[in-house]
Amino acid sequence: MLVSGCASTQIAEHTEPSFDLIISDGDVYDGDGKRLADVDIGIIGNRIVAVREGLAERSPASRNIDANGLVVAPGFIDPHTHADTDLTSADSNRRANLAFAYQGVTTLMVGNDGYGFDLPRKGGAIAPTGTNFAFLSGFGDIRGEVVGDANRPATDAEIAAMTSLLKRDFCAGAFGFSAGLYYAPQSFADTEEVVALARVAAEFGGYYDTHLRDESDFSIGLLAAVDEALTIGREADIPVHLAHLKALGPAVWGQSADIIAKVEAAQANGQRVTADQYPWRASGTRISSALVPRAALDGGIEALRARLADPEHSELILSGIEANIARRGGPESLLITASLGAGEGIEGKTLAEVARERKQSPAEVARAILLIGDARLASFNMSSEDIEAIAQQPWVMTGSDGSGGHPRKFASFPKVYEDWVRNGAQTIGWFVRRSAGLPAQTIGLGDRGFLREGMTADIVIFDPAGFAPVADFRQPEEFSRGVRWLLVNGEVLISQGQFTGAMPGKLLRKHPHNQACRTAG
Repeated sequence: MLVSGCASTQIAEHTEPSFDLIISDGDVYDGDGKRLADVDIGIIGNRIVAVREGLAERSPASRNIDANGLVVAPGFIDPHTHADTDLTSADSNRRANLAFAYQGVTTLMVGNDGYGFDLPRKGGAIAPTGTNFAFLSGFGDIRGEVVGDANRPATDAEIAAMTSLLKRDFCAGAFGFSAGLYYAPQSFADTEEVVALARVAAEFGGYYDTHLRDESDFSIGLLAAVDEALTIGREADIPVHLAHLKALGPAVWGQSADIIAKVEAAQANGQRVTADQYPWRASGTRISSALVPRAALDGGIEALRARLADPEHSELILSGIEANIARRGGPESLLITASLGAGEGIEGKTLAEVARERKQSPAEVARAILLIGDARLASFNMSSEDIEAIAQQPWVMTGSDGSGGHPRKFASFPKVYEDWVRNGAQTIGWFVRRSAGLPAQTIGLGDRGFLREGMTADIVIFDPAGFAPVADFRQPEEFSRGVRWLLVNGEVLISQGQFTGAMPGKLLRKHPHNQACRTAG
């Protein structure tokens, strides 16, 4: 473990201090993707205090890392995860967050898709973690608390109540406002309701992070959903971030070109618009989210089960499930990755395989699962052409959407590297920018994402020949390989490819305007 140092150490002009750590002889890339030739990096405490040539030759250090043959970059930042239960677990092994650390990730976001993260605002203690994390205020969390699961618009009084909760989240340190308008009960809100809350988030300097209302043709359609997100950003005067951008299902394959054109037109008109993307053909969700018509979820999951058990309603819901299976490419495209209280014998099989075993239709299998529980799905329904087109955009960064049962939690960043850098289609600088600098600027992490003097020492050192994913859809929980060293807040979390046992991570909080929080209720 690094010797603790004082970040405020005074450095006399023309002299070099005694560093806690010097990283030398690496192939160094800054967060903007530029290669920094022949520089060493000097660290005192949790800060980078020197980035220049010859440090290792003329300066003493408590520890030296020889990065010869390795890439040195700012620690990667994942703007979209579902790692909150790991990071707040009583189990220190889970809090170490190694699934992300072995990808080179030093900071990640939670609270995405409107789920929110309520521990900080309720004053809960945050135990030490392996990586840093930040959080978003969640529309679904807020709407559920005020309106519940009902399929109806919010009243003016309820919008006022939600506004108060949103302010509370920002005063607790939220960086932005997330929505998952595809998911019930958020899907029951109209655009104007979301705009009203996004305006408040803008007052606190946040950004609007959105799972689009439709990524296929389930409701309003993919392109209309992009238009809605841009409208919310424009009317609320808030930066827009499009989460896990994709064209999901054969009905919308090829529409990536239209999405790109819409975003570029908005940017040309002065809007700030970014997106994240994971590099997998399969999305990951639950049967209840992927296949059930939204109206059937009015009142929540127990209300759905009551309808499924009622012959009067069940037939109509089954018809909707069948249509949604087709939208996702058919039952052979739907791999069950985890049973959530729905019994054994279904994991690792497609919905079609389970249907054949049970001699039922795929929709009837889905109904049977939902009556007693739920299941996670990997839904293979994206085209490589759309993935490629979106990946090349300079406003798109890597985001894992990391959650259980899908390799994206363990392998998204090295897969991006493998798919586009190793084959020569893109450069290491391109990869570093979309992994570090761009997400840092989008989120508002002012002292991370770059290798510059005064920045926090979150640093990844990886083997450019060996950095690669290991996890796949059959074995989704395998650590990636190739990260040789990982520093979080100046401490070594991974040393020569091995977890050190350190827990240097912490919850990062956005610092809102003091006056705004004094009047936040």
